[in-house]
Amino acid sequence: MTAIDKTAPSQTDTVSFELELQHSPEKVWRALTDPVLLAEWLLPVVGFELQPEAAFTFKTQAYPGWDGTVKCRIVESEPHSKLIYTWVVGDMALETVVTFTLAPTLSGTRLSLVQSGFKPEQKQNFGGARYGWQMMTGKLETLLAQAHAEVTAFHP
Repeated sequence: MTAIDKTAPSQTDTVSFELELQHSPEKVWRALTDPVLLAEWLLPVVGFELQPEAAFTFKTQAYPGWDGTVKCRIVESEPHSKLIYTWVVGDMALETVVTFTLAPTLSGTRLSLVQSGFKPEQKQNFGGARYGWQMMTGKLETLLAQAHAEVTAFHP
């Protein structure tokens, strides 16, 4: 399964993706909230706790124009259902909100991913986020499939 880009062609302030995953909401939730798993598909994370208003940081290697740091704060957390956090990249003056919504389906989980709050002058950031989430959601799907294969290999 690949992520479906639901971003409207005229949209410039919100990136939106939807994934149909063959995994339970509990398993998808774990991939969204376990620091070890987050590092495998998104970015290495420091100080992640599922507490209201808890601050944490994604930290990776620096690139030209980005020091590799994203500062975040939990806005809302409903286990196996919804996770919302701020996404602030200070050296880019980028302050957005990332929302993950999980809904059980007959075959697993529908995962909606929305990053909102891009300003009109942040078209390059918007395009970068769109590209980045497409890539990262692919890594998420691979991670979930690998974990599924490991579990089924040991539990026939």
